This record gives sequence, C-alpha cells and structure tokens, in this order.
Amino acid sequence: MTLHASKPATRILPPAPYAAALLGGWWLDRQVHALPLGGGAVTHALGWLLAGIGLALFIWTLWTFQRHRTTVNPYRGASELCMDGPFRFSRNPIYVGDWFIYAGVTLWLATAWPLAFAPLIWLLLRYGVIRHEEAHLDARFGDAYRDYKTRVRRWL
Repeated sequence: MTLHASKPATRILPPAPYAAALLGGWWLDRQVHALPLGGGAVTHALGWLLAGIGLALFIWTLWTFQRHRTTVNPYRGASELCMDGPFRFSRNPIYVGDWFIYAGVTLWLATAWPLAFAPLIWLLLRYGVIRHEEAHLDARFGDAYRDYKTRVRRWL
C-alpha cells in the first residue's frame, strides 16, 4: 500500500492561503497603497451574493460528505468516493466555494489587492493540496476515480 492510498500527503491547510491573502490585501490597502474597487453599494451587495453562493456550496459539500460518511479533513483518507451532489459538477466543490467567498470578501474590503494574490493561491492549492488529494483518490479508488476524472472537471 502506498503512502497516498492511506491518506493524502497534503502540505497546506486549504483555507490558509485565502485568509492570508485577504488579510495581507487588507493590510496593504490600509497601510501601504490603496487600490480601491469602485461600485459602492452595488459592489458590496455583489460581495454578499458571491460569499453566500460560496457558503451554500460549502454546506452542500459538507452535507454530501456526511451522507457518504467520509471525511472533509484534507489530512485524512477518504472512506468513500463522492460523485453526487456538488461532485457532479466539480471534483473540488469546497475549493470552488472558497473562491466565491474569496471574491465576495474582496468586494466587501473594496480593494483590488487580494486579486493580485489570486494566482499564488491557485498555485498553492493546486500543488500543495489538490495534487495530493488526487493522488490519494487515485491510489484508493483506482479505475472508479480515473473514470470519474474523465467525466467531471477539476474546478468547473
């Protein structure tokens, strides 16, 4: 049994890059150089909408994990391959939800700084988390996971 068969070798707690980028963007905007986003009340309302969509997707995914009696913990091994609920549309619905929340909070903060960090967040998640989760699912579920990958995109 390989290391990935028992659990993913995840390197980063997934919410950490988002939180660090939002906090860093807020700090840079207030202390170094403002990069305001315009739009006022419309921008703020859109931020609430995006964050709400992200939160709803997160809750739907947690509910799906619970129904399948498998873990949401990125450091533990999956006991079952989830392919229904939000997993019909994305292999990573929590991370998609996180992006919606990130965009929403960026709009609340009314600064473009977090947008500058988005490529770094993507790289950290893709190579520090998702790569390891995918290796785990492949080792654990084999052909069933490989077939699922051909039908469902990683993101959307």
